[in-house]
Amino acid sequence: MQRPSRFLATLLFAAFGFSATVSAQPVATPATPAAAVAAPAPAGGIQSANIFEVKPDASAEPKYAEQTNGERAKVQPGNNAPMWRQVGSGVTGYSSLPKSEAPEAGNLIQPFVQYPGSRLTNAGEAWRQVRNNWLIPYGGALLLIVVGAIALFYLGKGRINLHGAETGRKIERFTPFERSAHWANAIAFCILAISGIVMAFGKFFLLPVMGLTLFGWLTYLLKNMHNFAGPLFAVSLVIIFFTFVRDNLPSRGDLGWLLKGGGLLSGKEVPSHRFNAGEKLVFWGGVFFLGVIVVASGLVLDKLVPGLIYVRDTMQIAHMVHAVATVLMMAMFIGHIYIGTIGMQGAYDGMKTGYVDETWAREHHEYWYDDVKAGKIPAQRSEPAPPSQAVQA
Repeated sequence: MQRPSRFLATLLFAAFGFSATVSAQPVATPATPAAAVAAPAPAGGIQSANIFEVKPDASAEPKYAEQTNGERAKVQPGNNAPMWRQVGSGVTGYSSLPKSEAPEAGNLIQPFVQYPGSRLTNAGEAWRQVRNNWLIPYGGALLLIVVGAIALFYLGKGRINLHGAETGRKIERFTPFERSAHWANAIAFCILAISGIVMAFGKFFLLPVMGLTLFGWLTYLLKNMHNFAGPLFAVSLVIIFFTFVRDNLPSRGDLGWLLKGGGLLSGKEVPSHRFNAGEKLVFWGGVFFLGVIVVASGLVLDKLVPGLIYVRDTMQIAHMVHAVATVLMMAMFIGHIYIGTIGMQGAYDGMKTGYVDETWAREHHEYWYDDVKAGKIPAQRSEPAPPSQAVQA
């Protein structure tokens, strides 16, 4: 009667997910108390495991700690659930990396956390869901909306052209130093924007065309370019701020310019100083406010902040902040790039050569032009000044 009872017990154990090994000794009869301790095995035998023992912690797995891998493999082959429960709960294992450099090296998976109003979830999975379900779709939609709106405006209104004829007399709008700072910042921004777009959205529109191998090499190259262009962008952004902050302070006419939308829809220019209210919004909102957030979070992601402990939570938060700020910055700068290139006649010449025609200055920045004509602002600020390019008073 012993062999059928052993076979039946083994089936019951396997059905309920228990992992135990029945010894060669006779099993306990039904009269045996549930909490009884298994009798010791004779010399040379295998000890039996009493899986019916009730533990103080009801949530703990029965006798898993006493079971060896060999015992569990006999009844439940491939069952590593206990190990993965420990890994998921944040149990720290062994790692050869020093704790000072990699404090989470011994944790294979982030522990489960309970966010307000949500179920118990893994922190890494929560970050992945935010990225895939919020940052990627809504960020991409915002950029497409901005590009589409600019395209519709260009098709409907066309380029902003000069109303009067050019005089041939030039006013220096940007010095060589100002243009160098701007171009360094612009080039770094373009590298960061293009590489960021490919890394975030490339799998949707480039991967199907290029294939996995070529796309992998491209993203690897762009990621390294992104990491090296980031510090250059940060330095150039600081230079840009202190170079142009004086001309971007609030002044008379800014509120009227904003209320009239700069005259973009009416076609009638609104007077402004060297920079109009729209350019000042880009400066304070994009260069300063978003610039500080983008640079700070980017330095964290590049691990360039001394004294900061780089754990997964820190990097995930930095990534989400960085992603939101960069998408908003790109949305603002797309409009700035459009106006400075194909959107306005003569605007690109000012950053390319440093000079604009007198007619352009009078129509687009009338207050600034008046100050130049009155001698409050020199028409030529850099040396040496070409005689043919000095404005005629």
